[in-house]
Amino acid sequence: MIRQKATLLLADGTKFHGTLIGNPGTNGGEICFNTGMTGYQEIYTDPSYTGQIVVTTTPHIGNYGVIDSEVESDAPTVAGIVVNNFSDIYSRIDASGSLQDYLVSHKITGIADVDTRKLVRHLRSKGAMNAIISSEYEENLDGLKAELDKVPNMDGLELSSKVCTQEPYFEGDENSSIKVACLDFGIKKNILRNLASRGVYCKVFPAKTKLAEMEAWAPQAYFLSNGPGDPAVMEYAVETTKEILETGKPVFGICLGHQILAESCGISTYKMHHGHRGLNHPIKNLKTGKSEITSQNHGFNISREDSESNENVEITHVHLNDNTVAGIKLKNKPAFSVQYHPESSPGPHDSRYLFDDFISLINKN
Repeated sequence: MIRQKATLLLADGTKFHGTLIGNPGTNGGEICFNTGMTGYQEIYTDPSYTGQIVVTTTPHIGNYGVIDSEVESDAPTVAGIVVNNFSDIYSRIDASGSLQDYLVSHKITGIADVDTRKLVRHLRSKGAMNAIISSEYEENLDGLKAELDKVPNMDGLELSSKVCTQEPYFEGDENSSIKVACLDFGIKKNILRNLASRGVYCKVFPAKTKLAEMEAWAPQAYFLSNGPGDPAVMEYAVETTKEILETGKPVFGICLGHQILAESCGISTYKMHHGHRGLNHPIKNLKTGKSEITSQNHGFNISREDSESNENVEITHVHLNDNTVAGIKLKNKPAFSVQYHPESSPGPHDSRYLFDDFISLINKN
C-alpha cells in the first residue's frame, strides 16, 4: 500500500518525516511514549491519554487488528499516534477489523515509518513537550509551526470534565448489597469490570457531580477514577473529595484519583519530566515487602516531601525505578489510593488484591 507523506514536528524544532496512517489531517498534543510490548488498542482507548500524541515503542503496530471487547472507553481520545512499522493487514482470527479502518472511523491522525527508538531517546532526554502530526504541511514548515503554537500545554489543563460521562450510568448487579459511587474523571471500563466481578453495583457519575447527588443514591463507598490532565487545577474534584472524606465512607483512588485524594489532604502534585507509561513498572508494597509488576500511565505525580510530612498520610507503595510515591493511605480516614493501574494485567494479576482490599474496607466500615 502506498501511503501519503506525513510530518511530525516537536516544540523544540525536532522534525521527523514518515507516512500517514489513520485519518488525513493535522493534529497536535503533548507527545509521550508507552513502552508496552502489546495492548495498543487499550492504550489508544484509555481516556487518560486525551490530548496526547502517543509513541509506541514496540516496532509492530496493527498486526492483530482491533476487537470490540478490548476497548477501555467508547472511542479513542488520543491526539495522534506515532509508530515504527504499521501493518494494514492483521492475523487475529476474532478481530473485528483493521487498526487503519478503526483510526479513520474515529478521525485519529498518525504517522508511521518513524525511528521511534531515536524519538523516545530524545523525549527521555528533553522531556515531555508539545508536538504536531500533519499530512498537509509537508512543504510549509512555517505553517506547521504556527499550528503547533496553537496546541495548549498539558500543565494547567483540565480535561476530565470533557471526557467523562455526561449522564450517570450503572455497572454490575443491581441486587448487590455493595453500592459504590464512582466519580468519572476518565474511567477505564476494566476498572468497572473488576469492581462488578467482586459483587459491586457501581453508579458512575460525571466528574463535576456534587456530593449531595451521589449521597442521594446511598452508596457504601466512593471510587475516584483515572483520567487526563493536571490535577492541580481540578479544584472542583478536590473539594468534592474533601466532602466525601467527611462522610467517613471508604474511598479508593486510582491514578488521577490518587492525585486528587492527595490534593484533598494538602499534598501537592507536580508535572514529571516525561512520566511513567508502560507495562513493566516495578512497585514495592512497603507493608508486605513484595514487589509488583504494574501498568502505568501518568505525567503527574504527588510530592514525596509533602506525603512524608503529613501526619495523617502513610506512604504504602513506591516506584522502584525512581523512588516516587506510588500509593498512600490515610491514617484518620478509610481511604487509600495508588498511582498505577491494578485492573491491568502485566504481572499478570500482581495488583488485583487492591480491589479486594477495597471490598474488605467496605465490609468493615
